[in-house]
Amino acid sequence: MSAAAAAAPGRSVGRGGKSDILHHPITRSVLPFLNGGAAGMIATSVIQPVDMVKVRIQLAGEGVGKSAIRPSAFKVAGDIIKQGKFLDLYSGLSAGLLRQAVYTTARMGFFTTFMNKITATAKTQDRPVTFGERTLAALSAGGLGAVLGNPADLALIRMQSDGMRPLAERKNYTSVVNALRRIAGEEGIAALWNGCLPTVARAMALNFGQLAFYSESKARFAKIEAFDSVLGKGKNAEVGRGIAASAVAGFFASFFSLPFDFVKTRLQKQTKGPDGKLPYKGSLDCALKVAKEEGLLRFYRGFGTYYVRIAPHAMLTVLFADWFLKLTK
Repeated sequence: MSAAAAAAPGRSVGRGGKSDILHHPITRSVLPFLNGGAAGMIATSVIQPVDMVKVRIQLAGEGVGKSAIRPSAFKVAGDIIKQGKFLDLYSGLSAGLLRQAVYTTARMGFFTTFMNKITATAKTQDRPVTFGERTLAALSAGGLGAVLGNPADLALIRMQSDGMRPLAERKNYTSVVNALRRIAGEEGIAALWNGCLPTVARAMALNFGQLAFYSESKARFAKIEAFDSVLGKGKNAEVGRGIAASAVAGFFASFFSLPFDFVKTRLQKQTKGPDGKLPYKGSLDCALKVAKEEGLLRFYRGFGTYYVRIAPHAMLTVLFADWFLKLTK
């Protein structure tokens, strides 16, 4: 009897003729999603304090106009610690982890799935994968992931901005579940998708910068012999190429996505005023008001902090995802 025939039901034959669940077709299709989500959650746990500071910088000076004082990242972090305690920098971590479990799981999983199909097609046609194909895969995966992850993203912004409100107006959310339940109960289920349009736009821009440029850079760096001469052939050179590609991806992910992230943050933070109206009617209204009242450069305010948050997160996510992929081959 062949090894395949001897395999237990529900299992597949893995490398070396071994029968295991890891190499079952269903497992192989799910692994890109699990690897991406796990990588994103680890990266978020490391970067969360920087993200907290980034959100506070984006919300500082709202409604004041161009005369608003520009706070530094160190001042914002210092004020947060003075007003509460060091752990306040991790406010919204549960929402951040849930967001990664949904959003990054989806976008990384979809991107890998799309790229596997694109690569297989290119191979049958005896040609390399094009940058345009990588871009299409990244944009599609980012948009799909953002729609699914918007509720958790909104809860994260609400939890991180709650400390900026007067004491009498604070919601004092105790967890992401508490935030989601109360937002849905007080504002309606549809409110969980407030800011969805800029969230999708941001995700597509970020995915384009992160995944398309990472994949393209890694493919181009593979042709550069300098990595072999400096780091030596084999694993060291491969790791070096991965780090270099992730650094390129981090910069472009930050550059393309910050304006959309800024609008998304403003929309998701807003709540109805005493007159029952919201400050912004939508993404375009928010963008136009900010440009008029605060200036175009406001969209890139906090770029340094945003880069410090996005670039390492992008780097850690793709590097951990690659590492998990190797572990589960």
